[in-house]
Amino acid sequence: MSDAELRALLLDCLSLWGIPGHVEARDEGLAVNGAYLVERAPADIRPVRWLLHRPGRGPRPAPSIGALLTALRNALTAEAQS
Repeated sequence: MSDAELRALLLDCLSLWGIPGHVEARDEGLAVNGAYLVERAPADIRPVRWLLHRPGRGPRPAPSIGALLTALRNALTAEAQS
């Protein structure tokens, strides 16, 4: 999956989830709403494929794109409810 495809997927998910937001490319990965960072995991920690960086917490590993999207949705939903 290219960065452009991942960015499009994240934007589609935000729309589907009804969460306003934006996704911007950064050197280290894709920033979602300026607070969350999605990055590809280094090869030496496989089977982890993705890392989700959240404010005030360590990175959350995700073995699949489905797991990444679930973790991101949960984080964004919790943020919107606070």
